[in-house]
Amino acid sequence: MKPRQIKSRPMMLVLLLALAGCQTTPDRLPRAEPAPAPSCYFPTQGVAGEEVLRQSVALLEQWEFELDNTDTALGLISASKERELIGYYDPYDGDYGSGVRVFGGLGLGLGHRSSIGLGLGFGGGIGQRPVESERVSVLVQNDHVRVSRDIRRFDHLRDLRESRSASDDDFCRRFQSALPAFDTGSRL
Repeated sequence: MKPRQIKSRPMMLVLLLALAGCQTTPDRLPRAEPAPAPSCYFPTQGVAGEEVLRQSVALLEQWEFELDNTDTALGLISASKERELIGYYDPYDGDYGSGVRVFGGLGLGLGHRSSIGLGLGFGGGIGQRPVESERVSVLVQNDHVRVSRDIRRFDHLRDLRESRSASDDDFCRRFQSALPAFDTGSRL
């Protein structure tokens, strides 16, 4: 029995080394894709940080966002809103809208026993619509305001289908110009 163990150890070592070679580390850290627009980072122009936060909360509520989190000590506001997507579907999901899911499995047990199972599910996603979730964060720190925004789309089963950074020039300029403390008419 010992010679057999000796022969299996080099084989196991080779298999472990082969599997270890399959694992790689990323060549760079994750970053927002696409990068936030430069207009999403702007100075407070001498306006107190608390005032900018107060006006930002009022503006986001006016734009129908719900506040998720606020921390005035950090100068951070997080807000989000959801809307239903009428007519949106994932073109790569062949089961979209069918409402029927088939699943199954095969199991082997002790004593040469085996079993096969098959399940059929109805109602997956019936009456549910895909949604788009938009999240906005405002950070007021060191006499500057940083606005970040992302959009995520979920299918009728609430599985994430799309996600992207939406900190674009249009949104950030509209946000800055809508704040009463900023006179951006000359810069636009």
